[in-house]
Amino acid sequence: MSIFGWKVATVYVLLGLIIAVAGGSLIEKLHFENEVEEYIRNGKSVDIPQEELHFKDRLHFAWEQMVSTAKKVAPYILIGVGIGAIIHNWIPEEIIVKILGDNNPFGVIIATIAGAPMYADIFGTIPIAEALLAKGALLGVVLSFMMGVTTLSLPSMIMLRKAVKPKLLWTFISICTIGIILVGHFFNAIQPMLI
Repeated sequence: MSIFGWKVATVYVLLGLIIAVAGGSLIEKLHFENEVEEYIRNGKSVDIPQEELHFKDRLHFAWEQMVSTAKKVAPYILIGVGIGAIIHNWIPEEIIVKILGDNNPFGVIIATIAGAPMYADIFGTIPIAEALLAKGALLGVVLSFMMGVTTLSLPSMIMLRKAVKPKLLWTFISICTIGIILVGHFFNAIQPMLI
């Protein structure tokens, strides 16, 4: 919201939820229950007794979780800032506009595919997105890149493959990719109304 404004953030979240619900519903209709690995399908839930935490214990636990999360996220933010700085300072604006601007109808697809091999969380992609937008990339292209990085990253797909079989994995990747591309084109079409 701090970079793109509340309108873009709201539409982005709503479209992401629509893709998730529609994609999940489609996968459910395809009856892919057998496409989940056996050890997950046959796993049993286990009730583990937990000790009762008092307010002071909860604050301490919350602080530990915050510090742990900050340590995990910080490297991605620094990498994102570094890539954003490179884009902002060294890549000529004409190149960004040519590849990711409104003259290239494949900009959304390129951005989605370019994001897939990367691995970062949303915080790491924000500085890159900001630099791309400042250099003339379209909003839909930038958001498609961000969604590609956070949804289709190769390390995430490798981990997901350990839980699901290839048929379900490729269905998931296809649904997400199509959804991201549609969202990107949608944002490109309505960009003048949002910014």
